[in-house]
Amino acid sequence: MFVVSLNYKVPLTEIDRLQQAHVEWLKACYAQGIFVASGPKRPRTGGIIIARGPREELDARLADDPFAKAGAADYEITEFTARMAAAALEAYKKHEFPHTDPHTL
Repeated sequence: MFVVSLNYKVPLTEIDRLQQAHVEWLKACYAQGIFVASGPKRPRTGGIIIARGPREELDARLADDPFAKAGAADYEITEFTARMAAAALEAYKKHEFPHTDPHTL
């Protein structure tokens, strides 16, 4: 699993201009089973994404983010192994996925 920390590089007016396209991109990543959770930082200096799957797949998806394409954000990616989780998140421990094949995200 991964924690992705986005840090904005442009004024919030530019982020706001790109926000709807970014939300559509997020929805697509959720639909593909790549993202587990996401939201803005407080204060609003960027965002956090919890993701799963192969690193190459994550890198490819992040490159498609409208924020990335516009040069509006930097991305710091931290990989971790979930050894403990709340009951609702048990399937995410140790790279276990609800899918029958974890390589078909």
